[in-house]
Amino acid sequence: MIKPGVLQRRLVGEVITRIERKGLKIQALKLMTMTRKLCERQYAEHKGKAFYDDLVNYISSAPCITMVVAGEEAIAMMRKLAGATNAAEAEPGTIRGDFAAVTQKNLVHASDSPASAAREIGLFFGPEDIQDWSDGNETWVV
Repeated sequence: MIKPGVLQRRLVGEVITRIERKGLKIQALKLMTMTRKLCERQYAEHKGKAFYDDLVNYISSAPCITMVVAGEEAIAMMRKLAGATNAAEAEPGTIRGDFAAVTQKNLVHASDSPASAAREIGLFFGPEDIQDWSDGNETWVV
């Protein structure tokens, strides 16, 4: 997920370019403003934590871009591209390391496991929304 701060700062192209240059394939993409209820479902595992209300308020404050990204080790690759959640710990060259200034308003969300990815994808997309396509470059990229 690309969070509201990326859209507000006009960094969408930069973030998507990094994903594509890594060789990952975007199979679904949606611009949407999430309801508070949907945000609460997305971040249910954090309910009760000190940052939860601020996170839900931030995510529901403006449009986000949700997406399905595929490729070899896509979850690990996306988490590496995103960088550490804490803005002060995010390495240069990562999305958060290069652009995040405030941890509570970090710029992207990347699923942490196949189970989380499946649950999160199901919140935003139906099977008909996910496009499995090929451009013929798989032998060069992967």
